[in-house]
Amino acid sequence: MIVFRSALFMAWVLVLTIVMAPLIIGTALLGCRGIAHRLVVLWRRGFMGAVSLILGIGCRVLGRENMPKEPCVILAKHQSAWETVALQDMVPVGSHCVFVLKKELLKLPFFGWALAAMRHISIDRTAGRQALDQVVDQGRDRLAMGYYVIVFPEGTRVAPGQKRRYKVGGAYLASHVGCKVVPIAHDAGELWPRQAFLKKSGTVTVSIGPAFDATGLSEQAINDRAEAWIEEEMRRLSPHRYPETGGAP
Repeated sequence: MIVFRSALFMAWVLVLTIVMAPLIIGTALLGCRGIAHRLVVLWRRGFMGAVSLILGIGCRVLGRENMPKEPCVILAKHQSAWETVALQDMVPVGSHCVFVLKKELLKLPFFGWALAAMRHISIDRTAGRQALDQVVDQGRDRLAMGYYVIVFPEGTRVAPGQKRRYKVGGAYLASHVGCKVVPIAHDAGELWPRQAFLKKSGTVTVSIGPAFDATGLSEQAINDRAEAWIEEEMRRLSPHRYPETGGAP
C-alpha cells in the first residue's frame, strides 16, 4: 500500500506541476503577479491536499503565535521536500514567501522555471563572499516587497538526528537589513526521508520558535542563537534520535 500511495502521489504532483507551471510562469512574466501568486497558492493546496489524502501525512504546528506579522527571515531545519511547500503556510494569511536557493534549481523543467518567475532568491554557491552579497541585494528587495524569506542554513537536506554546519547566509541578510529572525524545527524527515520515494503516513510536528530582532547583531551571533534553539528543539521533537543525551542537549 505504501508503494501504491507514493507512486500515486508522485504521478499527481507531476501532472499538477506540468499543468500549473506554464500558467504561473506566463502570468508572472506578463506582470500579473497577483494572479501568479494565486496560482501558486492553488498549486500548493493541490500538493498539500495530496500529501494529506494520498500519503496520509498530517501536520501539527506549535508556536504559530511566534510568527511576526511583518516580513522577516525564517531559518529552518531541512530534512525533506515536504517543508519546502508546507512552511509557506506558516506565515500570516495573504502573505507570500521566497526561498534562498542554488541557481541550478532554476534550470529544472517546469518547477525550476516557475521558481525563477516567482522571484525566489538564487545564488551562485561557488561565488564565495559574493554569494552573501547576492543574498543581501535580493533579500532586501524581497523583504521590502512584503515577502518572508525562508533559508535552510544547513544548505541541504539532513537526515533526522544529524546536523551540518549552519551557513551564515540567512543570518548575514538579517544582520544587514535589521529585521526579525524566526527559527523553525520540525521532524518531517521521520515520514519523508531524504531522497526517498516511499513516504510513511503520520503527523509532522512543526515548532516555530520565538522571533528575535537581528538589529545590531553580527551574523555569527544570529546564526548561533538560531542554531542553538533549533537543535535543542530537535532533541525534544525526536528524542529517539539522540539516545546519548536522553533527548536533552
